[in-house]
Amino acid sequence: QMELEALRSIYEGDVCFRELSPVSFQYRIGESGDPKAFLIEVSWPETYPQTAPVISMDAFFNNTISSAIKQSILDKLMVEVEANLGTAMTYTLFEYAKDNKEVFMENQPVNTVTSVSNSISIGTPEVPSSKKKEKKEQLSKTQKRKLADKTDNKGELPRGWNWVDVIK
Repeated sequence: QMELEALRSIYEGDVCFRELSPVSFQYRIGESGDPKAFLIEVSWPETYPQTAPVISMDAFFNNTISSAIKQSILDKLMVEVEANLGTAMTYTLFEYAKDNKEVFMENQPVNTVTSVSNSISIGTPEVPSSKKKEKKEQLSKTQKRKLADKTDNKGELPRGWNWVDVIK
């Protein structure tokens, strides 16, 4: 297969490229350690390139990418596939993905963990804070006792009760 030879020579020494089999290839788009890097896998059915290659993003490498983004990347790649049917297109697809990496991944949160915790705290603070306010107004028995301890029996606060404790 001429395309196989071509791919091998083009990507020789390219750490992003992996030949899984003579009809199946992986390419990592983005540096390793880049939170927006992703892997695409292209496999050739027997009738390729007259028929579309199988493009997959099921690699474990992609497990932090949301399925919606994977789907949108695959959809965009399929548009390229349709435009290139009948020609050797694996290189074209890999290059297209490289050129469009930022667009592909623009909606991918860089760190899924922080974005989740942020979204939880955005909509909710109003509820607990109003509850807290109510609680502040009603002092518990221990709080009342502490206040009583601070005052002498006449209800006057001892001298210096509100001084700043410098030693702390």
